Amino acid sequence: MIRWRKGEVVRVRREWPGAVELDVAVAEGECRALAYPPLVGRPEVGDTVLLNTTALAMGLGTGGYAMVVAVPDRLPQDPSGPGHLVKARYTPLQATVLGADEQESPHHEALRDADSVGGMPVVVADLHSALPAILCGLYAGSPGIRVAYVMQDGGALPAWFSMSCAALRERGWLCGVVTTGQSFGGDVEAVTLHTGLLAARHVLGADVAVVTQGPGNLGTGTRWGFSGVAAGEAVNAAAVLAGRPVAALRVSEGDRRERHVGVSHHSLTAYGRVALAPAQVPVPDLPGAFGATVREQAAALATRHEIVTVPVDGLHEALRASPVRLSTMGRGLEEDLAYFVTSAAAGRHAASLLS
Repeated sequence: MIRWRKGEVVRVRREWPGAVELDVAVAEGECRALAYPPLVGRPEVGDTVLLNTTALAMGLGTGGYAMVVAVPDRLPQDPSGPGHLVKARYTPLQATVLGADEQESPHHEALRDADSVGGMPVVVADLHSALPAILCGLYAGSPGIRVAYVMQDGGALPAWFSMSCAALRERGWLCGVVTTGQSFGGDVEAVTLHTGLLAARHVLGADVAVVTQGPGNLGTGTRWGFSGVAAGEAVNAAAVLAGRPVAALRVSEGDRRERHVGVSHHSLTAYGRVALAPAQVPVPDLPGAFGATVREQAAALATRHEIVTVPVDGLHEALRASPVRLSTMGRGLEEDLAYFVTSAAAGRHAASLLS
């Protein structure tokens, strides 16, 4: 189940908050590795490191790193301070964090009886790659708003893995990241998606929340076997807490897999079958035959949700001005423009709900 290697750090490639990228010499040669200093300490050149090389050997895209499990000759100091939420529970790297909703938290009083996000728009998407595109649409319509990212645990567990999150926070496009369930490493930790949404509103003071899984979603080509099913559950959570759920469609014109061309079956299943509460579903007014196909496919969701047609003028330019590189499944902005425009349209619609 795990491929183990021991190696020596030969160079530090780059780093961003919570993560360090390394080159490590192992028996087979050099490999690219990733360490999370809050978990294992910061490896330096010459350090011996213990690696999990499973994802690297499998050739995973977003997970194509050897992961540093330990720096055995230079262990980090024991953690100090409050916090008894255990994330990645009963795995070798289970970590204790301070949850915003637990009794020792300074935010416990604000969250103890909190039961509403007060009509806050909550944009829900299938893939993590939709996040910056949604923000492009949001800020094009409402500059100066506060947006929080609430991360589900269907993909990466450490929020530190996302270079996009680090860059978006640095640029002020995110007022904070809330990690929920088994995910961790956000500015705010929460036990559930529900308390994560409440923390976004009452701790971070967000005007809008964006909910997606972390990088590296899992799919099996079956109707139900994909981690994005949780998008439907996020719609339910937002509605239960008196939010305004906005269900962003996953649309592609560049994906070679038929099940994801036009409106992905992920969106049709998550919103059409899993989401029991009504949401607003922004459908971009894309031109031509492809746009007509998207509108026809999205119409199947009208039995439960409100379909909202969103104009796309200016969204291409807004996406080109993104502070981070836009990429989904290895495709950039121009290679799958429909995907990013659809995500930005969801952000544009959410911004309109603030006026």
